[in-house]
Amino acid sequence: MNSILDGHRDGETFDPAHDLKRLNKQATHIFQFMNDQRWHTLTDISRATRYPEASVSARLRDLRKIRFGASTVERRLAHNDDSGLWEYRLIPSPVVIVWEDKS
Repeated sequence: MNSILDGHRDGETFDPAHDLKRLNKQATHIFQFMNDQRWHTLTDISRATRYPEASVSARLRDLRKIRFGASTVERRLAHNDDSGLWEYRLIPSPVVIVWEDKS
């Protein structure tokens, strides 16, 4: 594993041989796009990353999990009406460096 964003995903249909590399790549691209800490709709993120909205939504949920860095993903209604359109903003968790003292 190369990144905190790499790792096994949840779900009965997750197949590491088929999904691991692809979903880790999605998580990295979505994290990089969202790292501007601005508000984006699923459509915005999907268009920018070229991943389906359902995949974007799943990766945003993953980013909240401890094993994937425990970032904060905020959400708010995009309009003050009944449109049901949500926007999301990523607030990355602080980086923690862990090392082993071998002296």
